[in-house]
Amino acid sequence: MLLKVEDEVLVIAGGDKGHRGKVLVVDRKKNKVVVEGAGLVRKHVRKSQKNPQGGRLSKEMPIHASNVMVIDPTTNEPTRVGVRYLDDGTKERFAKKSGASLGKISPPRDSYKKA
Repeated sequence: MLLKVEDEVLVIAGGDKGHRGKVLVVDRKKNKVVVEGAGLVRKHVRKSQKNPQGGRLSKEMPIHASNVMVIDPTTNEPTRVGVRYLDDGTKERFAKKSGASLGKISPPRDSYKKA
C-alpha cells in the first residue's frame, strides 16, 4: 500500500464517494485507511467520568485502501501512485499522471545507484 498519513485523498467508492480529506490512520495489515470526515458513524457512549455527558459521538471508521485515490499536488486531481528509484538510489513515490514526487520512501541504496 502506497498511502501515508497526511496524504490528501479522494474517496472513489462507497457512501462517501467524492469526499476529500486527509489520511489520519493507515492499517497495513487490514489494508484500510481512516480518512478525515469520511465513513462517519454514530457511537453511543454511556456517562462516565471521562465523558460526563454521554450521548452520541461521531467517529470515522476505516475505509478499504482501494476505495481512495491520492490527490496529485500539481494538478489537484486524483491519480495513481507509483514507485521509482532516483539516480542516487533513493526510493520515492510519484504521481502517475504528472510525474510529480510525493516524497521519499527509503534512503539511498548502493545496489540501485545509476552509474
